[in-house]
Amino acid sequence: MRARAMRPLIPIWRGLRVLLHLLTGAALLAIPMALPRALGHRPGWVSALTCWWYRRLCRILRIRVEAVGALAPRILLVANHVSWLDIPVLGAQGDIAFLSKAEIRAWPLIGWMSAVTGTLFIHRGAHQAREMADQIAARARAGQVVVIFPEATTSDGSRLLPFHPRLFAAAQASGAGLQPVALRYGDPDRLDQVAPFTGDDKPWPHFLRVLKHPEIRVQVRFLPAIESAGLDRKAMAATCRRAIGEALELRDRAP
Repeated sequence: MRARAMRPLIPIWRGLRVLLHLLTGAALLAIPMALPRALGHRPGWVSALTCWWYRRLCRILRIRVEAVGALAPRILLVANHVSWLDIPVLGAQGDIAFLSKAEIRAWPLIGWMSAVTGTLFIHRGAHQAREMADQIAARARAGQVVVIFPEATTSDGSRLLPFHPRLFAAAQASGAGLQPVALRYGDPDRLDQVAPFTGDDKPWPHFLRVLKHPEIRVQVRFLPAIESAGLDRKAMAATCRRAIGEALELRDRAP
């Protein structure tokens, strides 16, 4: 009876822990990084601290991550996109920079922390995509791993949407290789129904559903790297999509 009475308080407790963790991130990560970043310097301790911060966020949200394979160095990481949870899940795996929709930059605290930790914000439109590809290429030439979500939106994990080729121009410009990574939320025989952030989902209601969820399991499968030399953008997109589809066993179900 006592456990049942305490159950409604669990999401509140988790939510408070997430808020405290965000504030901790601001104090331990974002604020100390702000000045070095303004001076064009990235301290060496940033990678380890950022990974720790993402790993702890996953633990607070009860996200159990199974990583298969390893993140390759100096690579453009290409992932299928299921949820905003993809960010902490992948961020816990290594020193990875992310692309994000420009409107997130205006979110209180989270937008500021994202900017300080190196997130690239992308606006809608082909011209902006070309400009962003140049920024990604510069990061790749500097040796930083950047992840792109070429579906450009999220799916429920049961299928792959078309991969848009435009951002693959970053691989052409930098000569960086490509590493597909397949994200699957749920158990081997059943996809998780809470993790996907799709359609008309709103951030706060979805966040509350995640807080109420007992546990989210996700497998992160790092696939063999692909040489980008000699491939045009469409070929890169098709090759990565095929590799991820096969890893997720979605090849015959993909449109």
